[in-house]
Amino acid sequence: MSKIKEELQKRILVLDGAMGTMLQQYNFSEEDFRGERFKNYPSPLKGNNDLLSITQPKAIAEIHAKYFEAGADIVETNTFSGTTIAMADYDMEDLVYELNYESAKIAKEVADKFTKANPEKPRFVAGSIGPTNKTASLSPDVNRPEYRAITFNELRIAYKQQVEALIDGGTDLLLVETIFDTLNAKAALFAIEVVKEERHINIPIMVSGTITDASGRTLSGQTVEAFLTSISHIPLLSVGFNCALGAQQLKPYLQRLSNETDFYTSAHPNAGLPNAFGEYDETPKQMQGYIEDYLKNNLINIIGGCCGTSPAHIKAIADVAKNYKPRLIQELA
Repeated sequence: MSKIKEELQKRILVLDGAMGTMLQQYNFSEEDFRGERFKNYPSPLKGNNDLLSITQPKAIAEIHAKYFEAGADIVETNTFSGTTIAMADYDMEDLVYELNYESAKIAKEVADKFTKANPEKPRFVAGSIGPTNKTASLSPDVNRPEYRAITFNELRIAYKQQVEALIDGGTDLLLVETIFDTLNAKAALFAIEVVKEERHINIPIMVSGTITDASGRTLSGQTVEAFLTSISHIPLLSVGFNCALGAQQLKPYLQRLSNETDFYTSAHPNAGLPNAFGEYDETPKQMQGYIEDYLKNNLINIIGGCCGTSPAHIKAIADVAKNYKPRLIQELA
């Protein structure tokens, strides 16, 4: 843990941008997703981006390298949907360990190459832990408000399997991200704490929530302060927000978070809000301006991009981030 903390005390660290945005450029077909190994698989597999770590590992490694070349200090593993819960959509629950392990291994190999080439700027791998496609706090059926599609225990078991594989594959830290339901996140955090205890390790944890609209709340109804309170019992490396909003819209919530916490803070916003076609129009230059506003106001320790961001966005962010000092925090005893 000391290595990344050491770097955070020296400078603002840059996180990578969107994996999905980059993968779209490859235009992979159903056959590409399947590869040789899953040629005759009974379910359609196109769209299962996590699977590409097995069937198209070269493309995943290339994307990580592009983000490091652009100035990223941390890349996220290609494991946003890497739980049995999310993989059930493709009937691939049995592959979860391998998907996470291989994704971590690919990212770590690329990171090590860049660190070796420039030891003054060590590169890190964050194991990406997504929210799953189910919510433990809300009913998916308006006529049955008491019904839940998933339990805390089911989430905990699924997350534990993902966490073990990410650690085995060589991740330096874990990122519980795009949290729309804090109960899901608490299941992930609980699973991480169990693994840490079982293995006698102390892997750093980043937590990143999602403010879903102008009400300034998460989907499960929490304000910034409530979200922070409900996860602060865990010794986190950082807490922040990503996705849903662009950098400009996210600023007031980041400001509130920064004022309230002694953890390091992170943000990886979208490239603006999506247009009518679901695409993101914010240019690297525009995004750089909004991010510089964060830096001038001393809001941030880790900064990157989410939906719609590319290596060009990350380069623009890295170029401006190096001119500012990181947000100071009171080290917790």
